[in-house]
Amino acid sequence: MTAPQMSLQELLSHHVPSDDKERDDLARMRVFALELEQPFSRKQARAHFTGSAVVIDPAGERVAMVHHGKLKRWLQPGGHAEAADAGSIEATALREAREETGCRVRLHTRAPRPLDVDLHTIPERKDEPEHLHLDVRYLVVAENPEALAHDPGESSGAQWLTWDEALARADEAPLRRMLAKARAVVRAG
Repeated sequence: MTAPQMSLQELLSHHVPSDDKERDDLARMRVFALELEQPFSRKQARAHFTGSAVVIDPAGERVAMVHHGKLKRWLQPGGHAEAADAGSIEATALREAREETGCRVRLHTRAPRPLDVDLHTIPERKDEPEHLHLDVRYLVVAENPEALAHDPGESSGAQWLTWDEALARADEAPLRRMLAKARAVVRAG
């Protein structure tokens, strides 16, 4: 087993899913973590691991969401691993959150790591076949929320939303589940 496969197995072994979809996704992700020779590489045409983050302001009252350029949906920041992430999906989530919001971010101290996992299909595009994203999600805090700005290469906008506004924009159950988990962590503190 390679080092990236071992680190993924360790990370996923501690995650506690909160519903049947997440339970099924976690089981499939554990299998992919063993089967994929390069689990973080986009060269794995069938599936690869990605990292994303629920970004909140320091008071825990607002959530940053970005309007994804290709998918045309309001989502949490996230994306593909890069060599600089050194095989850490946590590093991927933090880097993607920084790049897509313009904010300095840090992991939330009380949130489970990861907060959530989700397996979802990315539709075929002219340069890519349909494939699966094995998304590992974290809760992070923006240290400078006033810096919020979108990356035009990634999204068509970024906004701070209240929890209720974010949940209203969430157009699928796994996104609502992740946001609900994040809000529960914030409110428990």
